[in-house]
Amino acid sequence: MQNSIADIRRDYMLKSFDESHAANNPFDQFKDWWEEATSVEIDEVNAMTLATVDANGKPAARIVLLKGYTHDGFVFFTNYESAKGQELAANPNAAILFFWKELERQIRIEGRVEKISEADSDAYFHSRPAGSRIGAWVSPQSKVIPNRAFLEDNYQKLITQYPDENKVPRPPHWGGFIVKPESFEFWQGRSSRLHDRLRFTLTDAGNWTRERLAP
Repeated sequence: MQNSIADIRRDYMLKSFDESHAANNPFDQFKDWWEEATSVEIDEVNAMTLATVDANGKPAARIVLLKGYTHDGFVFFTNYESAKGQELAANPNAAILFFWKELERQIRIEGRVEKISEADSDAYFHSRPAGSRIGAWVSPQSKVIPNRAFLEDNYQKLITQYPDENKVPRPPHWGGFIVKPESFEFWQGRSSRLHDRLRFTLTDAGNWTRERLAP
């Protein structure tokens, strides 16, 4: 079994990426790749790995969904009392990773994380489907619960409490975070594992430097 796993491989030959293809700043480069990714059939194109570190230096990673981006950063939403919320409260440094296998590409982003404004969290919360709004109240995310019935019972109680789905308020423990990048790496798969990797790094002066990394 172990040998068969070791034999799994794929030679990347779809595209190339070098300095002549790259935008002058990483946000414009992300926009170019994002628009290409959304133009082809990629399932959950906005899925990204979020890596955090707790107060003891222990790392954790999970998939979250990108819900917006600007030149300020990349936004996702969660329960602030969840494991990742507590980890970000203790250590507001994080990494996010997009992997679009259909394009043989990765984008790695590292930076500081902050909560977005309550007004912006409210606006997104009220754009969600009714079931998702109820679900934000129902689930004590990352906490131990006795069984599935615990969630289903809570869900029914909340439906009774808020018969008008348009009047479900945002929980105070639920909202958005923004990852404010300090570095980007754009990775394009190439043949023979000689991948193209370009890194953008934010300087103390607020400018972006660009350099090529060995694969």
